[in-house]
Amino acid sequence: MGQLKYKGYTGSVEFSEDDNCLFGKVQGLRGTLISYEGTTIDEIRSDFEGAIDSYLESCKRRGIVPAKPYSGRLVVRMPSELHGRIAAAAAEAGTTINDYINKALVKETEHFTASV
Repeated sequence: MGQLKYKGYTGSVEFSEDDNCLFGKVQGLRGTLISYEGTTIDEIRSDFEGAIDSYLESCKRRGIVPAKPYSGRLVVRMPSELHGRIAAAAAEAGTTINDYINKALVKETEHFTASV
């Protein structure tokens, strides 16, 4: 699965063998579905960007705040022993727990960052 990015929004790219087309939806929105499709990369990118623009224009016309994908805040529950190991590793690395976890997650998810 690939990804598209536009105006702070990220969308998936998938292929349907049945319909012989590319399709996707904007990721990370609660209660809002924005979908798009195309038969080529250029078409799906154009439909994705058009869908985002239409959504933002619709929100503006209706006087509502558009849903934003992923706030950047994430609460993670973990065993206290793991919390302690992470705190010690972060201290040894000379960084904060937050930065240490961010670096670990970036490394762990590198193979997901390919974009279309």
